[in-house]
Amino acid sequence: MPSDASVLPGGVVMRPAAATDAEALLAAYLHNREHLRPWDSLREADFFTIEGQRARLMGQLAEREAGRLLLWVLTDGPRIVGVITLSGIRHGPSCSGNLGYWIDVDHAGKGLASAAVEAVARYADEEAGLHRLEAGTLLHNAGSQRVLEKCGFEPYGVAPRYLHINGEWQDMRLFQRILNDRPPAGA
Repeated sequence: MPSDASVLPGGVVMRPAAATDAEALLAAYLHNREHLRPWDSLREADFFTIEGQRARLMGQLAEREAGRLLLWVLTDGPRIVGVITLSGIRHGPSCSGNLGYWIDVDHAGKGLASAAVEAVARYADEEAGLHRLEAGTLLHNAGSQRVLEKCGFEPYGVAPRYLHINGEWQDMRLFQRILNDRPPAGA
């Protein structure tokens, strides 16, 4: 996990998530609850509590320690204005991971998602040694599709009823970005 922070457009800082981020994450999810609803799974009531955010964050940090997940927060001063994750990290013949992200309603459309996706792709290639990143969007999420395409991701298919989003099984457009053609480490 990179320990360095990156400065994104507008002075927003992208840095690795820390155990102390639970309160700021809770504030961010409460502020963006309606903004994220169309793109997110239905959240249980405890998700919107400090205890729920602490438990979720600690689980994610444990996954990070196990090498299966990387998690960054985007901050504007003390406020979290976005999150980007690289999950399902696989090494060996696959050398890939799944990209996910969201940007605060007040910061959307300012280039933050594209800058964060590029930073994570660079890290995945140069530091994590991955070959491929994948991401999925709802079919009607044109904004996220533009971000992915701008960052070199190519659509490669549609997965019917792939994720349970906003209360129903939704089709997803699948994207990938090939980072390099190096053989897997240890091959």
